[in-house]
Amino acid sequence: MAEALHALSAGQEGAAGAAASTAPATAPRRRGLLRAAPVLTVAAFGLPILCGLVGTLMPAFGYLPAAGGTQWSLDPWRALLAAPGFATSLQATLATGWSATVLSVALAFLVAGHLHERAASRRLGTWLSPLLAMPHSALAIGFAFLILPSGWLVRWVSPGLTGWTVPPDVATVGHPSGWPLVVALVIKETPFLLLMILGALNQIQAPAQIQAARALGYGPVLAWFKVVLPQLYPQVRLPIYAVLAFSLSVVDVAMILGPNNPPTLAVMAVRWFSAPDVRMYFPAAAAATLLLAVVVASIGVWHAVERVARPVGRRWIERGERGGAVVPLATTAAGVGATLAVLALAAMLGMLLWSVATPWRFPDAWPPGLTGDTWARQSGRLADPSLATFAIGAMSTLVALALTLACLENESSSPVAPGRRRPAVSGSLWLLYLPLLVPQVAFLFGLQVLLIHLRLDATWAAVVWAHLVFVLPYLFLSLADPWRAFDARYARAAASLGASPWRVLWRVKLPILQKPLLIACAVAFAVSVGQYLPTLFAGAGRVATLTTEAVTLSAGADRRVIGTWAVLQAAFPLVAYLLAALVPRVLQPQRGASA
Repeated sequence: MAEALHALSAGQEGAAGAAASTAPATAPRRRGLLRAAPVLTVAAFGLPILCGLVGTLMPAFGYLPAAGGTQWSLDPWRALLAAPGFATSLQATLATGWSATVLSVALAFLVAGHLHERAASRRLGTWLSPLLAMPHSALAIGFAFLILPSGWLVRWVSPGLTGWTVPPDVATVGHPSGWPLVVALVIKETPFLLLMILGALNQIQAPAQIQAARALGYGPVLAWFKVVLPQLYPQVRLPIYAVLAFSLSVVDVAMILGPNNPPTLAVMAVRWFSAPDVRMYFPAAAAATLLLAVVVASIGVWHAVERVARPVGRRWIERGERGGAVVPLATTAAGVGATLAVLALAAMLGMLLWSVATPWRFPDAWPPGLTGDTWARQSGRLADPSLATFAIGAMSTLVALALTLACLENESSSPVAPGRRRPAVSGSLWLLYLPLLVPQVAFLFGLQVLLIHLRLDATWAAVVWAHLVFVLPYLFLSLADPWRAFDARYARAAASLGASPWRVLWRVKLPILQKPLLIACAVAFAVSVGQYLPTLFAGAGRVATLTTEAVTLSAGADRRVIGTWAVLQAAFPLVAYLLAALVPRVLQPQRGASA
């Protein structure tokens, strides 16, 4: 901080008069720009969602003149209900989505309760970073390499324990029950919820309250569940709803891991949207609309269960029981969480091994040799998608960062009446959470129709815009709390030295908030890298990224080729996280020396 104030004070004496003369002219302009930020932010993602929903609802009821639908009708719904396997597809969607959400939420809370007083909890965020950085589709590919009949898990025990010298004839990937999809979603969503729980814990005085509960004879785990969880849950309700919505509507993971025939409702809709026969757009739009209704109804059911569980939980707390099943359940959950983490690490390692393996035949547990030939053969094909992945991720992150900084700066500079607290979020910015709750397939087709009318389809601008819809919420949520926790006395001290508001922002706020700023950008970049449907629809299949190519190849290419693409796809966000962690450590000594 000293070097920032030193830089501000240097030369202030000579420029004081000029600063005073230009301040009246620049201040209104700055306030005007900041006040426009929330409107621009809402327009950036609100318009695509609104227009996309309208553009999907219209063909769902038979109206899409470009495809021959000139009259409103229920024919798309009749076609959807008559589609082979529709009932099974709907059942699989509900079963996998709800199972993954319930298991993820239960594991996250139980693991958090088990680890809260252990040294491991302080390093939990660091341990979760590789899992959070890995795109969903890359994890799904690595997990498939593990559980296939000829996968790594079977190879480890064959033929010694199983006697198998050829892969067994059993169904794993693509199983009708969808259990591989559920396990993969639990592996990916549990770390996300744990990170949300860790962030929410900073907003309540958990340690002091747990100590008070322990003084009354409660154990550490039981004290956490009876004292902390009731205060914590309202703050993580929205992330739980987002996990439920995502689990019900995920496409890329379901395409890789199944179930296949029939698939989940989201995959069925995407297949119909991608069909060469434009008449399939109508039942596809109906399926997407039904999926939206399923998500809304599921969130409503979850909320109703919360209301029912609230008095039940209150009575459990008031009874004052010191025992029960919570402690053994938390211990078991910690073991399950550790097992899932090992599976995730094995999936990453498996992808890496396949990408550098020589021909690897069953039942060998390890490849007979390592080579870079696959990387060399694929290097030409990897170049353009890699460039597109980086450029689209960087552009969408920078635009989201500019909008987020403007919104937060507008919020912090807005006057507050005496005796009133500043609202946590501007009234219009609650829409930021919509992209996390609305199924992608429910509005991306309509967005594609809008882009075609604007002659923007299959352009990088369209893809960046589509990515921005999903990148912006994550960047805002990652940066908002550190920004609001900034000590305003630093800014006032800089202003007292004659610094303008823009100079305070660039020379004081941003350097102090460098680490959370970089972490938020890394999160946003990782979100962009993992986008499959937005790239597919906005790019009209002609903008290839590592994610779209990896998902396409997962249908049946050589595992060494798939591994190459998946490893590179996972490497992009991982490198971003590493840079976010290392850059502040590298720059800090230089800043200290310059002071």
